[in-house]
Formats: sequence, structure tokens, C-alpha cells
Amino acid sequence: MTLVRFNPAKEVRNIERELNRVWNGVFNRFGNEESNDEYENAVWSPLTDIAEDDNNYFVHADLPGVEKKDLKLEYIDGQLTISGERKNESEEKGKTFHRVERSFGRYFRSFRVPEKVVVEKIEANFKDGQLTITIPKAEDAKPKKLDIHVN
Repeated sequence: MTLVRFNPAKEVRNIERELNRVWNGVFNRFGNEESNDEYENAVWSPLTDIAEDDNNYFVHADLPGVEKKDLKLEYIDGQLTISGERKNESEEKGKTFHRVERSFGRYFRSFRVPEKVVVEKIEANFKDGQLTITIPKAEDAKPKKLDIHVN
């Protein structure tokens, strides 16, 4: 008997890929095809929270079991991309697994970031499987307090 891992996130991702393929097919006929092998080969996506305050955007991603060397971050043209691979190095012979829920292999997440940020000051911290990215807002993107004058 062969153990087949059921991964509902992967099934949803497959549907998303197919819909994107169909949708992008319309635009690709005009010669602007864009391919992303990392996205296409991803097995799972890290769970992510995105928040903001007056000065920054914050991205928090769960990457348990991932080592820093297996983590890749990119910011290109307003797109923040988290990718890499979580390796399953503990193959245990002689055991029969009854449940395997953890995902291993390539991962990928990508987010569109608002245009008005200070790219040079983006910071990323990675500790204990938690990735925190701080993206400073540009001055003209920060909320402004207005004085109200009563006549």
C-alpha cells in the first residue's frame, strides 16, 4: 500500500493555477507571457498575516522547520515574494505512518505591496520559524492629521 498525502491547500492551488492559466491565456496571445517556475513548482504556501500601522506594513509568515538558508525573499516592482523549500530529511524506515499532515517541498507566496514605500529600508527578521518583514511607508503615504478651525 502506498501512502498518498492529501493536501487540500494543494488542490485549491491547482484550481487557482488552472484558472490563472486560462485567464492569462487571453493576455499571452499578445506576447507578454510571464512564467514563474517557483510558483508552478510550489507544493505549499506559508500562512501569512499582513497588518499596518501609521508608519509601516508588516508581513508575518509561519515557516516552521525552514532554515534561513532555505528562505528566499524578493521585492521587485511592488511585488514581495517569499519562496524556498522545506526539506523532509528524516525518512524513517520500518514505520507505518497513519497520518501525514505536514507539507514538505517547495513553498511560495507573493503579495502586491502599495507603491508608496521606502524600498531601501525594508527589513526582514527570521527566528524560530517566524518571518517578520517590516515595510516602511513613504512620507506621502502616511496619514496626516489636520487642524480644524472653528469660525
